Amino acid sequence: MNAIKEKMNDRFSSLKGGLFETVTKADVGEGVGELIKQGVDIMAWADPFFPDPSIPDSVKQAMIEALHDGFPSHYSMPIGKFELREAIARKIKRKTGLNLDPSRNVIVTPGSDSGLLYAMMPFIDPGDEVLVPDPSYPSNFLNPELLGGVTVPVPLHAEDNWQLSLDELEKRVTNKTKMLVLCHPNNPTTTVFRRENLVALAEFVIRHDLVLVCDQAFEDHIYDDIEFVAPATIEGMWERTVTVCSISKGLGLSGFRIGYIYADDAIMDVLYGGAVNVLGAAATVTSIGAIVALDDEVFLQNVHERLARRRDLVHDVFKDNPVIKVRKSESGFLTWIDVSRLGTSSEVVAYILKHAKILVNEGSPYGKQGEGYIRIVTGCFMEDDRAITACRKINEALVALGIEKGV
Repeated sequence: MNAIKEKMNDRFSSLKGGLFETVTKADVGEGVGELIKQGVDIMAWADPFFPDPSIPDSVKQAMIEALHDGFPSHYSMPIGKFELREAIARKIKRKTGLNLDPSRNVIVTPGSDSGLLYAMMPFIDPGDEVLVPDPSYPSNFLNPELLGGVTVPVPLHAEDNWQLSLDELEKRVTNKTKMLVLCHPNNPTTTVFRRENLVALAEFVIRHDLVLVCDQAFEDHIYDDIEFVAPATIEGMWERTVTVCSISKGLGLSGFRIGYIYADDAIMDVLYGGAVNVLGAAATVTSIGAIVALDDEVFLQNVHERLARRRDLVHDVFKDNPVIKVRKSESGFLTWIDVSRLGTSSEVVAYILKHAKILVNEGSPYGKQGEGYIRIVTGCFMEDDRAITACRKINEALVALGIEKGV
């Protein structure tokens, strides 16, 4: 094994898939599959309503009819089915006000994970530095390194509600900095970056002549009337922003594997050119279903109402626990909890797994600033009662751990 790994480049040879040693990251290897077989509830995958059915009848019927016709056995275009790109452009118009050409500004990807890597690929040369706010989605730290770049974490702070710090950015920018990767709304903190924060960020990006890759997978569900601003809409940013989105988080259709990128046509021409080599084509049958789902605004509103209610119910479970700190989530279906008084992230996750039979996420994979936190995917399960029961079990385990630790 070691001899063949020596032939790998350093960017990949250090990756571990759980075959030879334990990997705690929930989406690597067979770990979660084995836990499911043991009857463990999984609240560590950002997959709303998992493991319950969540396809609306209209979407299901469109795919069934397509299967009966036989067409889904064939490729869609590598850049995505045209009708799907049209539906995506309509959705972007509703969300941001941007009026995009589906044949020049939009490309479909097999999920937003591949979209994030592909968005970075044309820009990163060996040694290029990439600024990534910390905490953030783990792939945003790893992807630049897979491409030969150098990831430079930029700390966010709980006392600032995890908003961007221009001072922290300025401390870390150098003449090697080429890109900034932003997760907005932020996974795992659920923070929605405010307009004034993003305008200041735009000025920073323009002043230092950087590229912005913006991961907007969680953009669909924002609470408390907080304004959502897509960075690509800020003056001077369209030409230097690559925006990556998904139907997984907003519509609860993670298994469809449909993501998309939108950008200026000078960027998109290159992404179109490499699509068949890097992305392949998204699945034809789920592309057909996604068209219906994206145009069904009632479906999206129903999901929003369900997740907003869940957000409030979950916060009520944890808010009075004296051994943790928790804010009400600003977006999506995650809950980010400060458990630092109870031990390390890994210790707390292991205790919850053992005593509550529930898997949640360690905070440390989300960056150095994530140590001492756990992430719970509180949007799991279709029924509120089941989700709240699971959260109460987690909360009871945290209280019990606090008693054991004398906190």
